[in-house]
Amino acid sequence: MSEPIRVLVTGAAGQIAYSLLYSIAKGDVFGNDQPITLHLLDLPFMQQVLEGVVMELEDCALPLLREIIVTVEEKVAFKDVDVAILVGSMPRKEGMERKDLLKANAAIFKNQGAALDQYAKKTVKVLVVGNPANTNCLIAAKSAPSIPKENFSCLTRLDLNRARSQVAMRCSVPTTDVKNVIIWGNHSSTQYPDVHHCFICLSGQEAACFDVVKDDAWLKGEFISIVQKRGAEVIKARKLSSAMSAAKAIGDHMRDIWFGTAEGEFTSMGVYSTGNPYGITDDLIYSFPVRIKNKSWEIVQGLTITEFSKSKMDATALELIDERDTAVEFLEL
Repeated sequence: MSEPIRVLVTGAAGQIAYSLLYSIAKGDVFGNDQPITLHLLDLPFMQQVLEGVVMELEDCALPLLREIIVTVEEKVAFKDVDVAILVGSMPRKEGMERKDLLKANAAIFKNQGAALDQYAKKTVKVLVVGNPANTNCLIAAKSAPSIPKENFSCLTRLDLNRARSQVAMRCSVPTTDVKNVIIWGNHSSTQYPDVHHCFICLSGQEAACFDVVKDDAWLKGEFISIVQKRGAEVIKARKLSSAMSAAKAIGDHMRDIWFGTAEGEFTSMGVYSTGNPYGITDDLIYSFPVRIKNKSWEIVQGLTITEFSKSKMDATALELIDERDTAVEFLEL
């Protein structure tokens, strides 16, 4: 076996982490021959809960889990980590304006970016989950100038999984037969789930999603709305935000970074926009279709973009520009 990798999870006493930590420690994310040292960070008032989580991890008797470091100090949490999964963030509270949420989280992720810059390995792979994930990710990346911006990404895999599942149910096929769905833009209600480049595997043959579904109005209307509003629907039903599905998506995202995407396929994640890809403004964390190899991503180039798609892509970019400018104004970055 190789040397253990150090994996940091923030918000480690929370709901998402409760589902995520077992998968990481069991080997589902980084491989079943990769030992793990977990770094668990949360706020002081969550430490008793976190102690219970640690006891459960110990009681699982997981052979890959070599050490658990529990702390409230960033200098301990971020020390020499190979992977940082930033789950913890300030949730939106009743009566809170969006700008107030942006301000609170901008300060949190500025500090965490600085901690990454000071203490983490320069090769660290950083995944931001805490919302507003795209803008939090941008702030963290800007606050860690010694770490390449290409090492930062934000989670839109949950949206991608939601979209693939809706198409699969519509076509009565397993989700694994739905390939190359794209999530463009922000992890918010403006995101654009795009199936113009999606194909369905039927009896060993690849068929275009629109040809299989045979309902353009649904794919351009209700389908998009379902994916955009799914998080709110989960909260309405559970009275809690998505946790199990979010943890699964984090695992999917990090596994793709670690092992790459399959030949001929791509995934979606929020990554740093530079060079004006598909006409999207630079200096945003924007969800694009990406291929991954050797732990490095590249945006899929040359996809044909319809006028319908372009209008949706630009709308979500405008929201991200506004979020970025608001957060940057608070922090004077």
